[in-house]
Amino acid sequence: MENSHPCYILVVDDLADNLVLIKTLLEAEGHRVDVADSGALALAKIEASPPDLILLDLMMPDIDGFEVTRRLRQNDQFSSVPILIVTADRIVEEEQGLEIGANGFIRKPVDFDELLKKVEAFC
Repeated sequence: MENSHPCYILVVDDLADNLVLIKTLLEAEGHRVDVADSGALALAKIEASPPDLILLDLMMPDIDGFEVTRRLRQNDQFSSVPILIVTADRIVEEEQGLEIGANGFIRKPVDFDELLKKVEAFC
């Protein structure tokens, strides 16, 4: 089912399989999706073309999702862009992500119905 209000969504994850899977799912719903495989690339893409929503992995080798979120929240231009943190880390508390400014949390493996509901809430 295509979304009646498509969004421009940036998916950030250092694992190519995760990027392809989530991108394919969201594009099937009618969204425009771009991907970044690092925090540094994500920040550059956001600077060039701010998305309507960011799906952000926490554990990445260069700039992790916590730092990406902090930097975006400190920049007035991007401080209101919604961020959904997507992580496999069972130790990370949802509170940590929300404290730094994330708007929501999705655990891996991703439940696609949950993902779509959360995306729709911001699009």
